[in-house]
Amino acid sequence: MSDKREDYISWDEYFMGVAILSGMRSKDPNTQVGACIVSEDNKILSMGYNGFPKGCSDDDFPWCRVGDPLNNKYFYTTHSELNAILNYRGGGTLEGAKLYVTLFPCNECAKAIIQAGIRTIVYDCNKYENEPSTIASRRMLDAAGVRYYQYKHTDRKVELTL
Repeated sequence: MSDKREDYISWDEYFMGVAILSGMRSKDPNTQVGACIVSEDNKILSMGYNGFPKGCSDDDFPWCRVGDPLNNKYFYTTHSELNAILNYRGGGTLEGAKLYVTLFPCNECAKAIIQAGIRTIVYDCNKYENEPSTIASRRMLDAAGVRYYQYKHTDRKVELTL
């Protein structure tokens, strides 16, 4: 007989919370995306957020979304999922891992996810679900047998004071 707490957060709440917190590191003024990769036994393997590659100053590259492709962010930013994969330093593989991400992965990130061996994606938002890059992403994920599902919000409030 135990008197343990019953109101602790679930694994999904915990890891999506880590992904959300990671996204808060992004300097992108429009979209802050975070990712957290977790092992099959619920150990955090890596995290990432969207931003510029190492050595590319946040002050020297564009953050805007429109205009000349060489003067907007899209050619230069690395997405959170790819950053999390590249940040992994565990020495083993990501085979069988689960990815928590705040925005459904694009087609380019889907390729990296599949190649890394990640088997499950838990995403929060899918605001681009009808865009060609997201449709292609789902097509590849389905073909590769990568399971994905949307995070179910619990409306639990978590407050951090730093």
